[in-house]
Amino acid sequence: MADTNPLRGIQDVADSLGVTTRTLRFYEDKGLVQPVRVGGTRVYARRDVARLQLILRGKRLGFSLREIEEFLDLYDADPQHVEQMRRLSERCAERIEELEAQRVALDQTLRELKEMEKQARARIPEGQ
Repeated sequence: MADTNPLRGIQDVADSLGVTTRTLRFYEDKGLVQPVRVGGTRVYARRDVARLQLILRGKRLGFSLREIEEFLDLYDADPQHVEQMRRLSERCAERIEELEAQRVALDQTLRELKEMEKQARARIPEGQ
C-alpha cells in the first residue's frame, strides 16, 4: 500500500519501521536523518523514511553507524551511485568473510560442547 502523505509523524514512522521513537531520535542526534519540525513536532519526509530503512537494514547486517553514514554520504554525493556501490560491495565482501570466520568458530564450539555434554552424561550413574 503506497503512502499518499509525503510527511509523517514520528510515532507513525516508528510504528511502520518496528522501532521506538527513541531509536528515531537517536539517528537524528547522530545526524543520519534530519526531519523537519512543524511547531515542536518532528515530521519525516519519504526521503527520511527511506534513509531510516537503509540504516536499519545496515544495522541488521552488522554494519557500524560510521559505515552506514559513509554509505549514505556517498549516495548523496554521487548521483550515479558508482562509488557507493563500489564501497558497499567491498564492505559486504569483508562482512561475509567476518561472518564465515565466526561460523567456523561457532561450529567448532558446538562440536566441543556436544562432546563435553556426551562425556558428562556418560559419567552420570544410571537412574540418577
